[in-house]
Amino acid sequence: MKAAYYDRTGPANAVFQIGEIDDPKPAAGEVVVQVHASGVNPTDTKVRGGTPGRKMGYPRIIPHHDGAGVIVATGAGVDPARMDQRVWIHSAQFGRAFGTAAQYVALPQHLAVRLPDATGFLDGAALGVPVMTAWNSVMGDGPVAGRTVFVAGGAGAVGHYAIQIAKLGGAQVAASVSGPAKAEEALRAGADLVVNYTDPEAEAQVHDWTSGRGVDHFVDVNTTQNAGFSASVMAHGGRIVSFGSATNTSEMPIRDFRQRNVSIRFLFIHRLDAHHSREIAAAVCGLLRPGILSHRIAHSLPLADIAKAHQLVEEGHVMGKVILDLSKG
Repeated sequence: MKAAYYDRTGPANAVFQIGEIDDPKPAAGEVVVQVHASGVNPTDTKVRGGTPGRKMGYPRIIPHHDGAGVIVATGAGVDPARMDQRVWIHSAQFGRAFGTAAQYVALPQHLAVRLPDATGFLDGAALGVPVMTAWNSVMGDGPVAGRTVFVAGGAGAVGHYAIQIAKLGGAQVAASVSGPAKAEEALRAGADLVVNYTDPEAEAQVHDWTSGRGVDHFVDVNTTQNAGFSASVMAHGGRIVSFGSATNTSEMPIRDFRQRNVSIRFLFIHRLDAHHSREIAAAVCGLLRPGILSHRIAHSLPLADIAKAHQLVEEGHVMGKVILDLSKG
């Protein structure tokens, strides 16, 4: 099969290779998917870029967790009726060397979720880790109907889905962004209030919006950076769900959180067990009806342009998913 891979970490245009490698074979409980589209996440670019002092986990890596395609082989213990099923994929490369940036990928069957006929492969590849993270961040602690939900990073991939899921769940939703164009994206997704997190008045705007009560639920893309802000705007008994942070350690305003009885739940979506993963994926699939959940695709490129795809994500200016369309070239 044709695949994009790297044997060492570094800049995308220096380390990526395109070549032929052996087709994967399914182990017990696995399926092989013919990949039609592969989605790029920021994590994929960070792993490829490398961390000083940290070795690659595998001698060769085919990147990307997200994708969409068709099941073409099943391993022992997998219902043969899944053959030829259209699927969307998440967490494909976690704990494995080979992800979706190839014509075929083998993975545990619960990571390949049936894709409704009305959803195209490009949109399917946009789902993946962002929508799984968004659903768990918003709904993982129970219904949000009638509650106030704040989504930090409202124009990001997770934020885009989190705003929609919270609104569909009956919440009032506020979001933070870094500029006017991103504010428009968050409003299009359904946010009732959008604040610029660099604005000194952002906290006051949230307090006014909640009539001084504070927000019940905070979906947090960068917990260490946002700690002062979230401590200020949380309601008593509120909850923060942290799925990301720019740094591993930081001073946190513990007293402020404690005095408001705020709880913080940390989320690493790749480590959910198969049962909970299936539950979230089933809930997401319930939203994949026409006109319910919108997807954003910023760029669609051929596999040969994987270095460009990674560079686009690293630059941080794209709003929407960068997709490799394996039907191109």
